[in-house]
Amino acid sequence: MLEKIDLSRKLDKDEYKRIVPPLRDKLGELQRSARAAGMPVIIIFEGWEASGKGTLMNELILPLDPRGFRVHYVHAGADDNQNTYWPPMRRFWQMTPPRGRIGIFNRSWYRLVMDDPESMDACADISSFERQLSQDGYIIIKFFLHIGKKEQKKRLRKLDHNASSAWRVSEREWKDNEKYDSTVKLIDEIIQYTDKSYAPWTLVESHDKRYATVKILSTVAKAIEKGLEARSVKKQSALPGQPEIEENVGEAKDAVDEASSFTSEPSVLKNVDLSRKIEREEYDERIPKLQERFRALQYELYKARRPMVIAFEGKDAAGKGGCIKRLTQRLDPRGYQVSPTAAPNDWERAHHYLWRFWDAFPKAGHIGIYDRSWYGRVLVERIEGFSTEEEWSRAYGEINEMEDQWFRYGAIIVKFWLHIDDTEQLARFDERMENPEKNWKITDEDWRNREKWPKYEEAAEEMMLRTSTTFAPWIIIEANDKLYARFKVLKKAIEAAEAGLGKK
Repeated sequence: MLEKIDLSRKLDKDEYKRIVPPLRDKLGELQRSARAAGMPVIIIFEGWEASGKGTLMNELILPLDPRGFRVHYVHAGADDNQNTYWPPMRRFWQMTPPRGRIGIFNRSWYRLVMDDPESMDACADISSFERQLSQDGYIIIKFFLHIGKKEQKKRLRKLDHNASSAWRVSEREWKDNEKYDSTVKLIDEIIQYTDKSYAPWTLVESHDKRYATVKILSTVAKAIEKGLEARSVKKQSALPGQPEIEENVGEAKDAVDEASSFTSEPSVLKNVDLSRKIEREEYDERIPKLQERFRALQYELYKARRPMVIAFEGKDAAGKGGCIKRLTQRLDPRGYQVSPTAAPNDWERAHHYLWRFWDAFPKAGHIGIYDRSWYGRVLVERIEGFSTEEEWSRAYGEINEMEDQWFRYGAIIVKFWLHIDDTEQLARFDERMENPEKNWKITDEDWRNREKWPKYEEAAEEMMLRTSTTFAPWIIIEANDKLYARFKVLKKAIEAAEAGLGKK
């Protein structure tokens, strides 16, 4: 692929001066439009050493409002603790721009592969990352700045002979030039694997700065313009259509609803034996021993640098808080973090819905406990209409991909569903209403959710069936008896930690 690029392409000075000024004006206008539309943009600059990434990136940002973009420089190699303590893609999730802003990357997540050819598997994670962002409305523009081997050597020599730029040329850069021919093949593979319709690569012939500048500016302008047009079309399509179309859609929906009524009856939760319980005497005897065992495993996880992720979902008043309290009662507080997941705030809503969970992922050797989790996308957001059917439908795959990346990094993942029946929930609601010390636990929203339980149960069934994987299975906790629920949660967390550490 790269060897077929015509690197002799040039643009004369007069033509450059004619084209660039109006193009810059257009880019400034498009930036303002993207901000108004809440459309986030990611622009990646990859390329050979000395191919002009910094210079061409500067040409791009000249017409932009600096308040609306941020430039990220991704160092070559694993030169910071991010790669040591967290999954590789975490830091890139953290760098994603909020809606309406532009993120510009001098080097990017592609360094995971370009700096380590043995890590070609990372291309799958990268494609997943870019696809998820694209489906969430991000515009992704990727440039690879291409120059020939001789041109690169000439530029390196020029930099090296200049006192003000010699620091930029180290032994690494000269070795990269020596390996140019073999690296071409690697870059071809990477580009072919990750050149997708939602995140296409643009190869930039970079021998001539003027030609490269115009190609980059025009490509960015076209991509943002296309993204804004697509948003406009989508917005228009959401408006009421023609009556006959609406009627046909309604008839189709009725047929689907009728057919699904035969298949949507709960099949997992209805078979849960909620009569399970443990006597207080046995509970008091066994819980301290389990807590001590879990504390010992906490230190073993720390020594092995294995993170553990424990997510709690379930009906309101199912006892998640009580289980978390007993689970953590004897743990070293320096080694775990409990994250209660509430409705996203404005800053969190400005990002992809998984952004905040990547950000909260526990450090290597630590335990992250989530009181409700990323599964809110396919539960409360689905039922309450906070996400569209298109959004929550694709979330199952997105969540599985995220958990798979965590697992391959070394995380032990445990997911608990705490289940109680309607009678027990009503009794707990009434107790909270009558007890002044527990009034704060009950809200009008809890009562509204109770009325919608059949829909929540259907959503929970689908969630468990579609996201219970071999590496991150769902564990149902029979929680009508609070003591039994706490006992089982501790027992299963211990079993998961022991299995992950290779113990019996």
